[in-house]
Amino acid sequence: MMNLWRLAGDMSHVVSIVILILRLRVSKSAVGISLKTQELFLLVFVTRYLDLFTTFYSLYNSFMKVAYITSTTFIIYMIRFKEPYKSKYDKSQDAFLHMKFGVAPCAGLALLACLFKKELNPIDILWTFSIFLEAIAIVPQLFVLQRYREVENLTGHYVFFLGAYRGLYILNWIYRSYYEPFYRHNWLVYICGAVQTTLYIDFFYYYVISKYYGGKLTLPT
Repeated sequence: MMNLWRLAGDMSHVVSIVILILRLRVSKSAVGISLKTQELFLLVFVTRYLDLFTTFYSLYNSFMKVAYITSTTFIIYMIRFKEPYKSKYDKSQDAFLHMKFGVAPCAGLALLACLFKKELNPIDILWTFSIFLEAIAIVPQLFVLQRYREVENLTGHYVFFLGAYRGLYILNWIYRSYYEPFYRHNWLVYICGAVQTTLYIDFFYYYVISKYYGGKLTLPT
């Protein structure tokens, strides 16, 4: 069910993606951008939105899911294969081992969670995996920003709106729990959403401070 918080969260997510594509095209460089975070988000979307092939909820729902998948694929293509972005992507700074410390642990947690709930349908397992993975998908990007310390303006906006999206979705869940009589609580989603939002708190602090004082966004060592 649509409400203002969910719509705001979706629009914040869309704005973050648009800003990232704009940032790449304007600067003609992928310096300061984590390809690994984009790969993790694509994996999140592909494993979560398998219901595109089984269930139709609404035109809006289907459009947003396809948009997330295609836009993230396009960003990955730009950084990995297209010049000049490919040459200006610093792989040495994007060094977080996302498969070893992201994908593998989340896959294990998803399997354990589904075994505990006795939900061994492959689609359920992949959906649960996507919930765990989204919670930590921003970590490689935060590592890259920490290494550079000084954050370019559009990159800062991109990360801010991406983090705001999850915060707004938490408000959406709270709203639905009060105003939708048949709303079913999902504590796994709540916990992972809280973890995801918590990862942004340090960045949010320095982002707001930089905007308030009109200075550059610089992260501590």
